[in-house]
Amino acid sequence: MLHSLVNKYNIAGPRYTSYPTVPYWDEATFSLKKWKSSLIQSYKESNSKEGMSLYIHLPFCESLCTFCGCNKRITKQHAVESPYINAVLKEWNLYLELLEEKPIIKELHLGGGTPTFFSPENLKRLINGIFMHATRAENYEFSFEGHPNNTTREHLQALYDVGFRRVSYGVQDYNETVQKAIHRIQPFENVKKATNLAREIGYTSVGHDIIFGLPFQTREHIKETILKTKALLPDRLAFYSYAHVPWIKGNGQRGFNDSDLPSAASKRQQYELGKQLLAEVGYHEIGMDHFALTNDSLYQSMNNGNLHRNFMGYTASKTQTMIGLGVSAISDSWYGFAQNVKGIESYYNLLKDNILPIYRGHILNEEDLVIRKHILNLMCRFKTSWTKDKLCFEALPDVLIRLQEMKKDGLLNTHSNTIEVTEKGRPFVRNICMAFDVLLQRKQPNTPLFSMTI
Repeated sequence: MLHSLVNKYNIAGPRYTSYPTVPYWDEATFSLKKWKSSLIQSYKESNSKEGMSLYIHLPFCESLCTFCGCNKRITKQHAVESPYINAVLKEWNLYLELLEEKPIIKELHLGGGTPTFFSPENLKRLINGIFMHATRAENYEFSFEGHPNNTTREHLQALYDVGFRRVSYGVQDYNETVQKAIHRIQPFENVKKATNLAREIGYTSVGHDIIFGLPFQTREHIKETILKTKALLPDRLAFYSYAHVPWIKGNGQRGFNDSDLPSAASKRQQYELGKQLLAEVGYHEIGMDHFALTNDSLYQSMNNGNLHRNFMGYTASKTQTMIGLGVSAISDSWYGFAQNVKGIESYYNLLKDNILPIYRGHILNEEDLVIRKHILNLMCRFKTSWTKDKLCFEALPDVLIRLQEMKKDGLLNTHSNTIEVTEKGRPFVRNICMAFDVLLQRKQPNTPLFSMTI
C-alpha cells in the first residue's frame, strides 16, 4: 500500500519554508521601499513582545559537497573572512538605521556554506559586532552549523562565550562509498569528537543532519548510520530527503548520475526504517523530517504548540520578524519577503553605496497571509481549521475538492471546518500543503522548480 501511495504522490513540490514559495513571488510589484515599510510595521508590532530572529549566511567552504544546493563560494583563502564580516556588519547597521527601538534578538543562526570556515576570533567579532546595538531576549536561542572535520574546541568555546548553546553537525551518511559520491569524507570518529567537545563545553543541544536518498545509498547504509547515531544520542536530528535539483546553476549536483540514486520507493523504505530505529531509542517525530529527544526545546515546543517554521527550518518559537544578513539570505517581515543578491562582489558593491543588497522579494496580500497560516499549521501541527470569519478564503472550496482524493487514501480526515493529517498521511504533508497552494494551482511550472516530494 505504501509503495502505491509513493508512486501516486511522488511529484515535484515545494518544501514550504515560505508561502508564497520563492518561484511564485510577485517581483514585478515588489520594491525596496515596500520591503522597508513592511519590516518597520512588523518590527513595531513584535519587537517588544517577542523579539526578532537573525539569520547570518556565511558562504565559504574549502571543498564542494556534491549533494549541496546551498549558495556557497569554494576557496581555501581565509583572507576572505574579515572583508565579509565587515560587510555583514555594515548591512546590519543599515537595518539598525531603519528601526527606532533597540532590537531584541530571540533567535540567531549561523548557516552556510561552512560557518566554521571562519576563525573563532572572527566569529566572535561578528557576534560582538551584532550586539553592539542590540540585546538578547530573556529566553534566547543561538545556534550554528558546524562541520565535524573542522569544528575545533576553540570554535565551540568562542561561540559558547557569546551565547551559543546549540550546534548542528552535517553527518549525511557514514558509508564510505556514499561519502565519496557526495565528496564529504568524514569518519565517525570526527563526528564523535565534535559532539563530545560541544557537550564538554556546555552546549545543551547537539544536533545531527542525516540525509536519505543519496547516490548509492541503501537501507543497510541507513541502518549503519542510525546505529552509529544512537551511540552518540544527539538531542535532535534532521533526517530528510536528498533534494536532487541539478538544474540550479553551480550547486554541484553533477558529480554522479541520476541512475546512481535510489528509487522513490527505496527512499521511502530508507526513511521508514530510520524512523523506526529512531523511535526505538526515544526520538519523537517533529513536524516534517525532524526528530528530537524529550529534553530538547524542539520537542517541548511541539507539545506546547509553539513550533514554528521559516527559512531557518523548524524553530522552537515564533518571531514575526526575521532578518537575513549576508549573500542570498532571505528576510521575513511576515508581511513581506526579501532576498539578498547571491554574488559576493554585488553584495559588497551595494553595501559600499549604503544600499540594502536586496534584489527580489514579495509583499503578501490578504489571501497570501491566510494561506500561509494554513500551511504553517499543517507543517507544524498537522492540522488546520477555519470559520467564516477566520482563515477563510475564496478558493477554500476548491482546496477541499483537491483534498478529496487524499482523504480517500487515508492521508487526512476532515470535519466541518477542520483538516487533520493522519499518521499515514504525515509522509505526504508536502502534497497536502500543495492543495492549499493556489498560486501553484493557478500556474503550473513549465520547467523544473522543486525537488520530488518523496
